[in-house]
Amino acid sequence: MIDRDEKPAVLVTGGAGYIGSHAVLALLDAGWPVVVIDNLVTGFRSAVPDAAIFAEGDIADQRLVGRLIAEQRIKAIVHFAGSVVVPESVADPLKYYENNTVKSRALIESAVKGEVRHFIFSSTAATYGIPEQVPVAETARTEPINPYGWSKLMSERMLADTAAAHPLNYCALRYFNVAGADPQGRSGQSTAGATHLIKVAVEAATGKRSHVSVYGTDYDTPDGTGVRDYIHVSDLAAAHVDALEKLIADPETSHVMNCGYGRGFSVLEVLDAVDRVTNLKLDRRLQPRRAGDPDALIADNSRILATLPWRPRRDDLDTIVADALAWERTLAGRGGE
Repeated sequence: MIDRDEKPAVLVTGGAGYIGSHAVLALLDAGWPVVVIDNLVTGFRSAVPDAAIFAEGDIADQRLVGRLIAEQRIKAIVHFAGSVVVPESVADPLKYYENNTVKSRALIESAVKGEVRHFIFSSTAATYGIPEQVPVAETARTEPINPYGWSKLMSERMLADTAAAHPLNYCALRYFNVAGADPQGRSGQSTAGATHLIKVAVEAATGKRSHVSVYGTDYDTPDGTGVRDYIHVSDLAAAHVDALEKLIADPETSHVMNCGYGRGFSVLEVLDAVDRVTNLKLDRRLQPRRAGDPDALIADNSRILATLPWRPRRDDLDTIVADALAWERTLAGRGGE
């Protein structure tokens, strides 16, 4: 554990977004000075706490990023900024290679020029594509099936090559299905038109949507619907804090680690949980399966458990749903963001 007085400033890109804002909260709660850069295209200024320094701008603006690194004495970067909607990446691949790969390259170059020593990257289980074995380990073949997955995998490759050539170490955290909201109600998923199942389901539970579509009932799973490993966003944020301390403590070593709980729930099991938590019955509408969706995607999380002191604290499906629902009700009370 690094002494609070010795903690250097951390630059969080995309810190006004869903996962980034939770990481900012976790870092601040742990005593880290935080600087946020976000262009607010999909993020919300209101999601950034007053305790963090905020700069509106693009991570590809190397003059701005370089100035922030120098003026704030940044020694670590936690990189969330990017585009994250898989179907959109198929329809508009160049947007994803620009936002997720080209701009990450500019940010990594700014880090090298500014002598930033530590870099945490928001990666994804989409780097695995359709895994040959479930649970999927970090050693599995990486063969993405969409531009989103490829754009993230390319950034991982850039980090590995840069770390081999420069005094920088990194941790790429491959997220599985992120859900929930800050238990204290300070942040949550506010994105309009979100596609994640739990977000969609709690929107339906609060009347924002008329129904929930179930895409595919013929998968090779116990109830025929796709199975995913859902991780609470606050547990995920905590993993970034632990990863940062690991990078600083062992500056010669880099890491790639899955972030998940190691067990999965089907679409119907998730909807049952929403029904339980709300005491309602969601309108479920069966649709054909979507191209490229694997039957099951579950993390082998043994590496992160062995490498970091991180342990899940909110790994209960009903808890994840309840926190997501509480945030959705907060949004409804505000009339949206």
